[in-house]
Amino acid sequence: MTHATLPPELDAYLAAHPGTRFLDAVMFDLCGTAIGKRYPIRDAAKVWTSGVAFCAGITTLDALGACWDVEGIGFSDGDPDAISYPIPGTVAEVPWQADTAQVLIAPAPPEGMAQWWFDPRSILAGVVARFADLGLTPVTACELEFYLVDPARDAAGRIAPARPARSGRAPEAPRVLAFDKLDEWADILAEIDAACIAQGVPAGAATAEYGGAQFEVNLGHLPDPVRAADHALMLRRIVKGVANRHGLDATFMSKPFADQSGSGLHIHLSVLDAEGRNIFDDRLPMGDAMLGHAIAGLQATTHDAMAIFAPNLNAYRRFAPNQFVPVNTSWGTNNRSVSFRIPAGGGAARRIEHRIAGAEANPYLVMAAVLAGIHHGLSQRLAPTPPSTGNAGEEADPDMPLKLWTALDRLEGSALMAEYLGPRYPAAYATIKRAEFEAFMADVLPREYDWYL
Repeated sequence: MTHATLPPELDAYLAAHPGTRFLDAVMFDLCGTAIGKRYPIRDAAKVWTSGVAFCAGITTLDALGACWDVEGIGFSDGDPDAISYPIPGTVAEVPWQADTAQVLIAPAPPEGMAQWWFDPRSILAGVVARFADLGLTPVTACELEFYLVDPARDAAGRIAPARPARSGRAPEAPRVLAFDKLDEWADILAEIDAACIAQGVPAGAATAEYGGAQFEVNLGHLPDPVRAADHALMLRRIVKGVANRHGLDATFMSKPFADQSGSGLHIHLSVLDAEGRNIFDDRLPMGDAMLGHAIAGLQATTHDAMAIFAPNLNAYRRFAPNQFVPVNTSWGTNNRSVSFRIPAGGGAARRIEHRIAGAEANPYLVMAAVLAGIHHGLSQRLAPTPPSTGNAGEEADPDMPLKLWTALDRLEGSALMAEYLGPRYPAAYATIKRAEFEAFMADVLPREYDWYL
């Protein structure tokens, strides 16, 4: 391999990092797990010239990597390969993995088709494209919460929040926004920030959250929701990689501890018109009306999309009244008890914070479902309910599907989600998640002996 034969982006990277030995070609599966291939650097140019081949159905596998042959994807069609190619501008170092670079890849469309209909990243791109018909551009950002946890489990298989080396304080102590908690974990948080810089992930403030060793990292706003979702998935990979370097695990489970706060994936969203103005800007004549249409669209589609926002059994443990977790479709200004919060401040920065999704949900699909609701509300000029004041999370909406099985039924039967995500995708997703749940329930659980023996 000579510099004359290298793709320009890889050539520039290797000139700056001559000690690189490996290249990770990375994409993300249905559960948001990083997957792909690791190439010796001598073969790295093939990623650009020939692409990366592995099974097309990888984005239909469940949490344990099982293939359920949904819609004939897997065994029935012979498990064909898809060829994936680098996403321009994504070559970066992997700071927690010595001498390794990475590049994000995406599957090329099959012959005669616009996209792989079951690829979450492509599904999101399709929803984003619909905003062009309205002359609009969504601007989005993600906030992710996570726990640092001790990799050792107790005799019952339970995990515990990581205990900081510099403090004797109980790790489960709820010290939200506490600087001493940030200081206790300063080394890891600094490495996460440095890794984000190295990988081009626009990380911002890190916050100590309510749970022991629970934190939130904010990501920057982009007029490209697909890249914003890429960044959320890259951040999850970064956090886990850095934690492992320090002998810890990190989890984005919605509710890893029954007695501590859950972890969410919050989406911040505004919309620009053709002149670059935020259509929610309350200084514009139609600002309030456009914001109302968007919120009404989210209210109209939330129940249909709950199985995407909460994709597994554990995710529904997060939803409970009086926990600052949405249990209805309320909205309001500067109010954390609602599902759709309008943060304080207005003008060009006015935006919606979508607070429903759990941290382990697939950001591509979450973003696609959120944008589907926004587009539906704007295009149909829907009207929202009155805004909530005070505690809007005191009572759960009995019609909100807050169990996995009811949420999957709702998604599968949704004509709106089929319109936006693709006619086959809601049923395929529901089938995968039902099969995953049935496999999960196949073993006798320890609590069954406690209750029924």
